[in-house]
Amino acid sequence: MNVDLKIFKDYDIRGTYPNQINAEVMTAIAHSLVRKFKPKTVAIIRDMRLSGEELRNAFVDTFTSLGVAVNDVGISGTEMQYFVAGTKPYDLVLMISASHNPPEYNGLKVVKKGPIAVTSESGMYDVRDLIAQGPLPSTSIKGVLTSVDYVKEWREKVLSLVDISIFKPLSVVVDAGNGMAGKLVPFVFDGLPFQLTAMYMDLDGSFPNHVPNPLIESNTADLKKKILEIGGDVGLTFDGDADRMFLIDDKGRMVSGTITTALLARYFLKKHPGELILYNAICGRIVPQIVEKYGGKSKRVRVGHSYIKTYMRETGAIFAGEHSGHYYYRDFFAAESGVLTALLVLSLLSIEGKKLSTLVDELDVYPASGEINFTVSDIPSVVAQIKNGFPEADSIDELDGISVWYKEYWFNIRASKTEPLLRLNVEADTKDILLLKTKELVTKIESLGGKRKE
Repeated sequence: MNVDLKIFKDYDIRGTYPNQINAEVMTAIAHSLVRKFKPKTVAIIRDMRLSGEELRNAFVDTFTSLGVAVNDVGISGTEMQYFVAGTKPYDLVLMISASHNPPEYNGLKVVKKGPIAVTSESGMYDVRDLIAQGPLPSTSIKGVLTSVDYVKEWREKVLSLVDISIFKPLSVVVDAGNGMAGKLVPFVFDGLPFQLTAMYMDLDGSFPNHVPNPLIESNTADLKKKILEIGGDVGLTFDGDADRMFLIDDKGRMVSGTITTALLARYFLKKHPGELILYNAICGRIVPQIVEKYGGKSKRVRVGHSYIKTYMRETGAIFAGEHSGHYYYRDFFAAESGVLTALLVLSLLSIEGKKLSTLVDELDVYPASGEINFTVSDIPSVVAQIKNGFPEADSIDELDGISVWYKEYWFNIRASKTEPLLRLNVEADTKDILLLKTKELVTKIESLGGKRKE
């Protein structure tokens, strides 16, 4: 069959339904997964997307026809994939999801026991290339289909990682964006002493209220309004598969991933002095400064969940943060959990006894542009020209894309691993420098053929 191989990304498989992603395509991918990994057992999870059931059925039919035992874990978030892969003996755990993408998208994340992510470097591109070999023959003995939901065990694990006895009756506003947080958050928060105001909690893959992508400002407008309306202490919002969590403070301001990483780094180091904290290449300078101030060690690493999980296992880091809302925990299988992140933030607010806005203001010392995206026809060429365009820079590194450093500001430009976009992030000592340098860089990228994507 004809499969659009562009759906295979560095970290996952993702495309539009039904032209790129459909039952026939997933059937071909299932055959290829069996060729590559030869699993005896597979667990399948899906989120609330409208095409998810069709894709799940294609996987079940194909795997069982090839003699592979399948457990249907049901509808849940991606952190359930990591929990299952970290605690159960399945050879592969599959998550059918397209995260924060619009409703016409769907996709697939694959992990092995551990959880160990299957990426372009560890088998995903092999799976892509093996599709050309066609289907495998059916086996005489079919695989058995079971259905076991691990949500109660997952809840116990998440709650074991926080001290629920110190929780204060905070006013918490949650916007699930009709994504999987609508199932996971109420289940975990049940019985905890928070005053929960819930928004858009019904699971609905058509996303009738807004796409579950909090990095687009308009998608958090209702949440911000509600926080100010009721005088909430904190707002929580999640992406579609709920592995990413974003904070809105009591003044209705989005809290950047950099500040959240710094907050959580300080939280962990107060409890566990001397530990190693990882942060990705886009996080701002306040993160390593806070780690140093509180007696920890820090390491700047590449963007992306598969890289960070590998670094965590290699180094034993207690926590890692990304600017994009992914937060990883050594005690949660070196993986991310949006719900655990929310509970940890509520824990630190209960301990500190300060408004979230006060804690944010203490750390928000370096103005930043946030992520600015561009569509570009030839991303490598633009990145190369940017690299060569700043010969007087104090330093340039290529840890992830290109980071150019000056005394009063720095910026990073990199290709997205999940979308055909070029991403720019700028941070400076003052707002004036930030505005000036951001304008210069946007103009430069546009002169090289980039088109800003709002």
